[in-house]
Amino acid sequence: MATHHLPGDPPVPLILRRSARARRISLRISSLDGRVTLTLPKSLPERAALAFAEEKADWIRSHLEKHPETVEAGFGTVLPVDGQNRVVERAPGRRIQLDAGRIAVPGDNPGRVLQRYLKELARNRLAEASDFYAARLGKSYSRLTLRDTRSRWGSCTADGGLMYSWRLILAPPAVLRYVAAHEVAHLQEMNHSAAFWAVVERLYGQYEAPRAWLRENGAGLHRYRFGE
Repeated sequence: MATHHLPGDPPVPLILRRSARARRISLRISSLDGRVTLTLPKSLPERAALAFAEEKADWIRSHLEKHPETVEAGFGTVLPVDGQNRVVERAPGRRIQLDAGRIAVPGDNPGRVLQRYLKELARNRLAEASDFYAARLGKSYSRLTLRDTRSRWGSCTADGGLMYSWRLILAPPAVLRYVAAHEVAHLQEMNHSAAFWAVVERLYGQYEAPRAWLRENGAGLHRYRFGE
């Protein structure tokens, strides 16, 4: 993959991806984070794809206006952790300090340090919730992995592997626990039938509110960048 920019104010990053199966140029804007991807045949020159993007510039920008602006995590950034807004500050020592209203980070470049910390915090919270719901269900899972998924908040494999988006640590705790209950329920029902939703309700309780929160606010969790 290669990254170019659509000229203008501001310039728009374009990701160019080649595919042996592509027969023509296709354009996709992620509904989660607004990333613009052009897929093109292997033999097509990049300049043709860039010219195609310029033809579609008005359409691209109109769609991007509907997405929240990207926020680069740094000192002074307001970052939700456990669904509570906290200001990123410089830590006086060598350890991250998470307090009400602030998260203090050591060093001069907090992005990567913050990301590692948030992933570990997410793993702890999701493991705790998964263990709780699995015990309640009387089932066990085989492993727990974290990813930065853009199409789903979690998944459950046929052999009992649970996967979650680490960005759930940015959501309210009730939302994180709902996703854990949802995926653990798949250990018994590998579908989204009425029987599955009955298991979710038995494990978690009334799940409509956290489910609605994800639909309305979930895309915003992808706006935060940590120096990737």
